[in-house]
Amino acid sequence: MASQNQETGQAAVATVTRPVRGWGGVWKTSAGFVTRKPLGAAGAIIIIVMAIMAVAGPWITFYDPIEWNLGDKLMAPNADHWLGTDQMGRDLWTRMMMGARVSLLVGFASVAFGSGLGGVLGVISGWYGGKVDQAVQRMMDALMSIPTLILAMAVMAALGQSLLNIVIAIGIVQIPRANRIVRSQVLAVKESQYVEGARAIGAGNMRIMVQHITPQCVAPWLIISTSALGIAILTEATLSFLGLGVPPPEPSWGGMLSGPARDWFVTAPWMAIWPGLGLSLAVYSFNLFGDALRDVLDPRLRGT
Repeated sequence: MASQNQETGQAAVATVTRPVRGWGGVWKTSAGFVTRKPLGAAGAIIIIVMAIMAVAGPWITFYDPIEWNLGDKLMAPNADHWLGTDQMGRDLWTRMMMGARVSLLVGFASVAFGSGLGGVLGVISGWYGGKVDQAVQRMMDALMSIPTLILAMAVMAALGQSLLNIVIAIGIVQIPRANRIVRSQVLAVKESQYVEGARAIGAGNMRIMVQHITPQCVAPWLIISTSALGIAILTEATLSFLGLGVPPPEPSWGGMLSGPARDWFVTAPWMAIWPGLGLSLAVYSFNLFGDALRDVLDPRLRGT
């Protein structure tokens, strides 16, 4: 009987889906995604273009994003200043690209920190259950009981203004959502036959969590992380708008929308229009890509 159970466990563990390999498979998968989800592909392309512009900003701009040039202040978009200038004569095209660097960096870093930590805690909580699960979930309840923006503002007020502290503040906000999604997936798969098979052949808790449970959580984790990127960028912009974000004079889209843009909106509306459009386009692109990724990765929606 023990031998039969061991063979059954080995067979269950060995039954896995073979991944697509090679550049041909990658190209085929990408082409299929573009064909089936054109809006999601468009969102991904916009995100990639923004990332390239943010990284290559210092090499494709002709102006300093911080240095004042009062002789060119409040200039409308023209051949020299494609998006115009602000009240200090700083080129808005340059500041938009530098602001994209801040927004995307904060977005990706905070989601990687928050969703990553939340996902790890979700796997541990769902697998062990009992007192471990109770302790972790009560911490998640405490975090979720505080409104997102209030929690981020409280963390920033406690830690002070810096790029690292913004990442920590927004990352903490992302932890509960990722934790709940991953935990629910773990609870759904922990009693599956392949997990029972792994137990039957003597696999320990760590091996089962890493090799058999975690791979099943990657798809929902990716979906929730992608949708969280737009929220993270918007939260960073809100903090900067309220004066709790990246300290001036470093450019950020939220900071560009604050005081001066409001004061000069009638005279120089481009000071608020461009960062507002950048934020809207970034959040919209991440939402489009996240929705498409959900449709592709969720087996219940693959036919839609």
